[in-house]
Amino acid sequence: MSSKAPGVGDRAPDFELPGTNGRRWSLSEFRGRAVVLVFYPGDDTPVCTKQLNSYNNDLEQFEQLDAQVLGISSQDVGSHERFAERHGLRIPLLADVDKTVAEAYGTLGPLGFPRRSIVIVDADGVIRFVHRAMAGLTFRPVAELVGVLEAL
Repeated sequence: MSSKAPGVGDRAPDFELPGTNGRRWSLSEFRGRAVVLVFYPGDDTPVCTKQLNSYNNDLEQFEQLDAQVLGISSQDVGSHERFAERHGLRIPLLADVDKTVAEAYGTLGPLGFPRRSIVIVDADGVIRFVHRAMAGLTFRPVAELVGVLEAL
């Protein structure tokens, strides 16, 4: 993990990654909107599947607040496409194969394993919420994330 992980009030590190829907995604393309970055350990794992399905099922709550949800993990685009197809996910899934974005956001745990983490970036590109899980057995509920977005 980087020695100085960005926190609330810091400018969010920009990035560009390949992802689902056959395109590259960048943080900067969403300037003017809030973005919920969902760092998750792996496609088709039990907790990640439950978490992403939860956010996907309530995607309208994020959209009503003009917030974009992006899932980020270290699997490749092919894995993400299969995972999204299998579960009907409408959330873009981004492939951070070399974990540079996870490292930039301080979401890598011991031995370089990704930690389940949420970072909410406001419309100006400033981090307004960070949750980095120690053990990835639970995830932040939609209501909590929507509450943060409503307060922006």
